[in-house]
Amino acid sequence: MTAIDFSAELKEEYKVLFNSCSVNKDKEALVDSAAAKIINNKGRYQSVGEALKIPWYLIAALHNMESSQNFNTHLHNGDPLTGRTFHVPAGRLPNKNPPYTWEESALDALQLRHLDQWNDWSIEGVLYKIEEYNGWGYRLRHPAVKSPYLWSFSNHYTKGKFVRDGLWDENAVSNQCGAAVLLLNLADKGEVNSPVKENLNNTGEPYVKFSNTKIKYGEELQTFLNKFPGISLTVDGAPGTKTSDAFKLVTGYYLKGDGRTG
Repeated sequence: MTAIDFSAELKEEYKVLFNSCSVNKDKEALVDSAAAKIINNKGRYQSVGEALKIPWYLIAALHNMESSQNFNTHLHNGDPLTGRTFHVPAGRLPNKNPPYTWEESALDALQLRHLDQWNDWSIEGVLYKIEEYNGWGYRLRHPAVKSPYLWSFSNHYTKGKFVRDGLWDENAVSNQCGAAVLLLNLADKGEVNSPVKENLNNTGEPYVKFSNTKIKYGEELQTFLNKFPGISLTVDGAPGTKTSDAFKLVTGYYLKGDGRTG
């Protein structure tokens, strides 16, 4: 599949989406439960992350997406560790006979995707590598839908999903917590390092929310929204009614704190 460059524009998009992300109320308990399970197994993620110099929480987020945190399956795709992978990428691990430990499989999966060669572990860099891990199908084929692999269970995703490789269903809804949403929860719990946590205030709420005065990341949000057809906002850093209207046009939701619904 065609690669997507980690451009300045894409970095800005990730930053704005992360800072304006909020968890759907009816999914908060599920997100909390997934995060608590990750924290219980933090040591296993750290052992792999330290070996490759990769943040442990990125590995945990991928593990949640690929196999619901099942340590009896390959990190590559959720196939059982009792044999080589048979889904894409098939035939892993080629230089060792099964069964495998989860750690062996995880090291192979992360190196196969060259994550050990990446060095931008800002939130933008983390989200880029997670979306790349899943593939660029949403961005290339259905750009109006933010990838549920990142944003499911949040205000940035409603519906639309690849129900299997190459098969799109515009009405299907992901039943998994998106990786970015999970990272937000972990950041709020103090379980990630500063490049991610600095994007949150001390209540865990997104910085970018409805306000009639200038706020942090307000200008970045307005600049980002102005890239969409039909939107022309004054970039003053105060995301009031007009900014909230534009945000709804792009995401389907008003800014948090707006008070309007629908």
